Amino acid sequence: MSQLKSLTFCVVPADGSGNPVIQKRLKLIERLETQRRLAVDPSLTVAAKRTVRNPDGTRTVAERQKRVRPWWRTEERGAVVMTVRLGLKALEFEKGKSGVAVGSMDRLDGVIGTIIEAVRAGELDHHLMKGNDERPLTPLDARRGRLRVPVVGSLSEG
Repeated sequence: MSQLKSLTFCVVPADGSGNPVIQKRLKLIERLETQRRLAVDPSLTVAAKRTVRNPDGTRTVAERQKRVRPWWRTEERGAVVMTVRLGLKALEFEKGKSGVAVGSMDRLDGVIGTIIEAVRAGELDHHLMKGNDERPLTPLDARRGRLRVPVVGSLSEG
């Protein structure tokens, strides 16, 4: 017992795993890192796990290779423009502007690195959480007691 008295005890800080903003940040950083690897190796594929049913009726997890699509395009003049995608939509950094002007493929790695640092610093958090308010309330949400604040101009006001 005397050896425990020589230690200093403290409260363990939360790891943030329950925070949806941090989870979305990590997922976006992971996808940006995949885009960085894709810029180096155009034939990059990632492993996707899928549950398949065997002929005897049992289920097993199988891996299959999934192609990664680039988030950048080359314009007619040779300039590279990159978008950052959340799901099926491209992020809109400014009103009507969802592309980042890269210039050439040599600078793509640096631009992706800059975007990753911006995500880590929390500069894109308002974009990461924007989709949650737009999603309609499902019956499962209603059963779980989740409520959404009515949007201004909705039918619930009248």
